Amino acid sequence: MGDLGVFSYTIAVGFVAAGLISSAYQLVTNRQVAFELLYQRNAAAILGVLTLVIAGPAVIMRNAIRARLVEKRAGHWLALSTVLSAGWSFFQGVFILSIVIGARSSGLI
Repeated sequence: MGDLGVFSYTIAVGFVAAGLISSAYQLVTNRQVAFELLYQRNAAAILGVLTLVIAGPAVIMRNAIRARLVEKRAGHWLALSTVLSAGWSFFQGVFILSIVIGARSSGLI
């Protein structure tokens, strides 16, 4: 697999993790993950921050697509949000894959 393939795969791993956590949060709480979780003042704020760290790329893309379709925002905002989400997904994917590779090399998986 070439460099572009590894890069794309890493982004996909990070974005899939974001989508899974976002969907799991919505399944449990019956609300969508949103950046308003940062403004809570109880123990749910800690859980909200941890959830947003992982689900951030999905939240950014959901908001960007909604802004483009519903609010008729300019296309460059969607492009910028896509780049930001891809970068976040890449670093998240690197973190997840390093854990998986480390677990495989140590015989845990």
